Amino acid sequence: MLVNGKPQRTIWLDPDDPAKVCIIDQRALPFEWIVESLLTVSDAARAIREMHVRGAPLIGVTAAFGVYLAALESTSNVFLSEAGNWLKHTRPTAVDLFYAVDRALRAVLAIPEGPDRVRIARNTALEMAEESVRSCRQIGTHGLPLIRKISQEKGGGPVHILTHCNAGWLACIDYGTALSPIYLAQEEGISMHIWVDETRPRNQGARLTAFELEQQGIPYSVIVDNAGGHLMQQGMVDLVLVGSDRTTLHGDVANKIGTYLKALAAFDNQVPFYVALPGTSIDPSLTDGMRTIPVEQRGAVEVKSIEGWDGRKRTEVLLTPSNTPAVNYGFDITPARLVTGLITERGICRASEEGILTLFPEWKSP
Repeated sequence: MLVNGKPQRTIWLDPDDPAKVCIIDQRALPFEWIVESLLTVSDAARAIREMHVRGAPLIGVTAAFGVYLAALESTSNVFLSEAGNWLKHTRPTAVDLFYAVDRALRAVLAIPEGPDRVRIARNTALEMAEESVRSCRQIGTHGLPLIRKISQEKGGGPVHILTHCNAGWLACIDYGTALSPIYLAQEEGISMHIWVDETRPRNQGARLTAFELEQQGIPYSVIVDNAGGHLMQQGMVDLVLVGSDRTTLHGDVANKIGTYLKALAAFDNQVPFYVALPGTSIDPSLTDGMRTIPVEQRGAVEVKSIEGWDGRKRTEVLLTPSNTPAVNYGFDITPARLVTGLITERGICRASEEGILTLFPEWKSP
């Protein structure tokens, strides 16, 4: 997608030094544009853990590049296996992370120790990045008819879409998941207005989704997280589009905290609620999301404080009494019964085992 009118991706190899993996430090957006170089697997692990990069697809591809950086340090079986474990322990919820590490390690460990492992690791990470771009574009292609149909029913009037967190190109490599249909609808000239949840406590909506839509020239309004239900009651939301960090085979969806409440409000007001995700975000080993998906708990400081721009620099301020205890669940689980459908790179299906297996038959039990 575009930044200052120029195409931009979230992760790439330095063209002057392919031993450097470049990322956008998303903690600084939208106030500052900082490109960071990852030189070691420890750098990649820290970038994932501390949310320099975030979003399930981007976390996965960054982890794959982490395996490449590990191979540059050592091609021994022991070191690479340990590096894979470091990467897997950075964040617990996004299944793309585990898929990416396992795939990269399988490719590298399939050949003898030596410099060829570096080449294989690099090529595997690059392949996964390109596959992610294609998947996200296809998600957009399959989701576009939903927006087009609403536009036609409204006689070309603006389609009002509510999003939660950031599921655009900044969460992926390009296009995004939940925002991909929106970007393709823009290409088609469909009139839209996007309601952007601020998404406390890290404000990925207010900071990242707003940044993306501003750069892309799509009309939007940032709203407080608790406003979504009111807007739906007033008939001001035509469609809800969200992403997913992990979805079970039965269709339960783990996504940024607050998603469940949007699904409840959408269900109560008969607003279509769709989850956009690549197949890599579906975990076929899990069925009951409420009991089996690990939900990350993050530090209390994210709840007790907020970061903003004071006109000169980024500044963090305290929101609560200094000794206030706080709990910070990073994700919640939306049960499949509240999901209108899953938009994947292979098409749209019901949020159920039967629906998912129609698109991903390779996951059927033998």
